[in-house]
Amino acid sequence: MLSRRLLRIKVLKALFAHIKADAGHMAASEKNLIASVDKAYDLYFQLLALPEELVSYAAERQQIAMQKKLPTFEDLHPNTKFIDNRVIRTIANTDAVNDYVAKHKLGWKNYPELIRSIFNQLSESDYYRTYMAREERSFEEDRAMVDYLFTMLADCPALDEVLEEMSIYWIDDLPYILMMIQRTLSNMRISHTALRVADKYKSEEDPAFLTTLFEKALLHFDEYQELLDRFTANWDIERVVFMDNLILGTAVAELVSFPSIPVKVTMDEWIEISKYYSTPGSSTFINGVLDKIVAALTEEGKIQKSGRGLI
Repeated sequence: MLSRRLLRIKVLKALFAHIKADAGHMAASEKNLIASVDKAYDLYFQLLALPEELVSYAAERQQIAMQKKLPTFEDLHPNTKFIDNRVIRTIANTDAVNDYVAKHKLGWKNYPELIRSIFNQLSESDYYRTYMAREERSFEEDRAMVDYLFTMLADCPALDEVLEEMSIYWIDDLPYILMMIQRTLSNMRISHTALRVADKYKSEEDPAFLTTLFEKALLHFDEYQELLDRFTANWDIERVVFMDNLILGTAVAELVSFPSIPVKVTMDEWIEISKYYSTPGSSTFINGVLDKIVAALTEEGKIQKSGRGLI
C-alpha cells in the first residue's frame, strides 16, 4: 500500500505546482494529484516486472555461451540457480501483475541496455556470487536474493535515468515503492502459488485523506499564512522560504481537519518531509513553529482529537 507519507508528499507537490502556476481551477490540479498517485502505483508493477526480465537476460546469455564453437565446461553446464529462482518465477506467473502490466502498457522491452546494466551490477556483487556458489536452493534464500536486488536498485544510476525518462514522478517515488515491494516480498510464503500484490491504498480512508488535505490546505491557504505570521515574527525573514510556509500551512490543515490523526503523527511526518523538500535548517524551524501553533490552536479549541488521536 502507498504510505501516508508518500500521499502527503504528493499533496505538497500538487499545492506547490498549483500556487506557483497561479492555476485557477482546483479541480484540474486535484485531477493531476490523483494521477500522480496512480503513477506511483504503476511504478510498483513496473518494478515487479523487472526480475523476470533479468532472468530472461541471464538465460539468453547462457544459451549464447552454449553455442560457442569451443564452449567451456561451465558454458555447457551453467549455474541456473538465479534463473530458477522460485520467488521470481512466482512473480512472473502472477496474473495480477501480468494483467496490470499489460493493461497499463508497462514493461522493460524497450530498455535492453538497462536490463544488461542492472544484471551486470547484480552479478558483480559479492551477495550474488555467494548466492550462486551455495548449493542450497531454499525458498527463503531465493526471497532474500530478490530482496537484495530491490535494495540494490535504490542506488542504480542507470535505473534512475530511465525512470526519469518514463515519468516525471517516478524518481521521487522510487524509495517509497521499493519499500512497498519489500513489504510485499516479506509476506510471501512457499505455499503461495501467486504473489499477493498490495492494494493502492492502505485503507478506504486514504483517498479521502489525499483529496481533503489538498482541498483544505488550498482553500484555507491565506488564512493559514496569516496564522503563521503570528508565530514567525521573530524569525529571520530569509529563513522563512515559501516551501517552509507551504509545509506549515499543510500541516495546520491536517491538524485541524483530521480528528483521528494524532498531533504527534502529523508533526513528525511534516518535520521529516521538510528535511528532504526544504532547506537544511527547515526541520528545526518547522518543529519550533508547529509546537507554538499546536499549543495555540488547542487552547482555542480548533484542534480536537478523538479516539487514538487523543493521545
